[in-house]
Amino acid sequence: MESNSNVLMQRYELGRLLGQGTFGKVYYARSAITNQSVAIKVIDKDKIMRTGQAAQIMREISVMRVARHPNIIQLFEVMANKKKIYFVMEYAKGGELFNKVAKGKLKEEVAHKYFKQLINAVDFCHSRGVYHRDIKPENILLDDNGNLKVSDFGLSALADSKRQDGLLHTPCGTPAYVAPEVIKRKGYDGVKADIWSCGIVLFVLLAGYLPFHDPNLIEMYRKINKAELKCPNWFPAEVCQLLSKMLDPNPDNRISISNIREYCWFNKGPNVKSKRPEVENNTKREARFSSRLPASIIISKLEDIAKQLKLKIRKKVAGLLKLERLNEGRKGVLSIDAEIFEVTPFFHLVEVKKSNGDTLEYQKILNEDIRPALQDIVWVWQSDQQLQSQQSEQQLQIDDQQEQQQSQS
Repeated sequence: MESNSNVLMQRYELGRLLGQGTFGKVYYARSAITNQSVAIKVIDKDKIMRTGQAAQIMREISVMRVARHPNIIQLFEVMANKKKIYFVMEYAKGGELFNKVAKGKLKEEVAHKYFKQLINAVDFCHSRGVYHRDIKPENILLDDNGNLKVSDFGLSALADSKRQDGLLHTPCGTPAYVAPEVIKRKGYDGVKADIWSCGIVLFVLLAGYLPFHDPNLIEMYRKINKAELKCPNWFPAEVCQLLSKMLDPNPDNRISISNIREYCWFNKGPNVKSKRPEVENNTKREARFSSRLPASIIISKLEDIAKQLKLKIRKKVAGLLKLERLNEGRKGVLSIDAEIFEVTPFFHLVEVKKSNGDTLEYQKILNEDIRPALQDIVWVWQSDQQLQSQQSEQQLQIDDQQEQQQSQS
C-alpha cells in the first residue's frame, strides 16, 4: 500500500483488505479509469528477495498468463514501484468457498456445480502444463453469479519443473488436502496430486467435514496414507464410488480426469457457463510489457529504437526515457514516455505512454514501429492478454459443443 495516497500509480483506488495470499496481502480496489472492481495482491520486494522467493513470483506470473479460463481468477496486469509488486486480478465478490462450507454441508446440486467447475478449471490447467498443488476451499473463490474461481497459484508448478524421472519433488500444499505420495517425499505426478485434492474438496462440499482429519498431524498423515474412506449415508452411491477412485492412495491406480467426466453424476444437469468480466481497454492510453532482461539492455534497446525512428531523447533519469519527435504534429510535438519498473533484477515491467501530441499519431508509431522493434526483448504485452482470454473462451465453447454432440450421438 502507498502511504501518501489510496490511489495506486494513478490507476487504482485501494480499499479494504480482502485476505492474505501465499506471497502477500490482497486488497479490494477500483479502477480510477473504468470504475471496474479488481483485487490487488501487494507483494513486498525486499521480503521476496531476502527469502529467495523471486523465482516463485516469476513462476506465479507465468502460470497465470497461461491459465486463462472462466473458472480461474484472471491476472489483468502486473505493476511495480521501488518497494512493491502489484498483481491486478479479477475480483470475486462472493468470497471464499470455505466460508460456505464452514457453515455446514452443501446441497448436492450446489456441490455438483462447484465440483464440475473445479474439474473443468483443473483440467484446463493440466492441459497447459500447470499443476496447482494447493487446491482447497480457501483457494477457491466465488463470483457474484455464484461461479467458482480457482485462485492463489503461489505454490503451483509448470511442466518444466519436473526432474528427469518425470516427477515433481517439492513437497507443498495444505496437510488435510495433500496426496499421500507428496507426504512420502519420493516424487509425485502433479496431475494425480491435484486429482486427490479435488476429491477431498468434493467430500468436504457434500459432508461438511474432512475425510481424514485428526488434530495430531502424524495421525492425520497415517489416515491419509491408509485412505480408509467412510462416506456418510446421505452420499449418492455413485459419488462414493467416484471418491474411492479419486482418493486411491496409489497414484498409479487413481482415476484420471477424462474418466471422472464419464460418470453419470458428473454429467447430470446443464453445462454451466460463466461470464468473463471485461478487462479494461488500454488501446488509447498506454501499453505495458514485461521483459526478462536487465534494465540496461532494455534502455539500450529503447535508445536504438529512438535513433531508428529519429526521435530525440529529451530526458533519461532513473529508468524513465522521454522521447520526442523532431517535427510538430497535428496536436503539437509527439512525446512518448518509456518508464521501467524493476520487479526483480532480471524481470522488469515497462510502460510506454503518450505524454503529449496526437493519440492517433502515437498509436500508429507504437503499433507499426515500436512494438515490432521491441519483440526480441518482450516477454509479453499485457494489453494482449485480453485477446488471449477471448480466444481461450471461444475454444472452450467449441470444446463444450463437441462434447455435447458426442454425448448425444
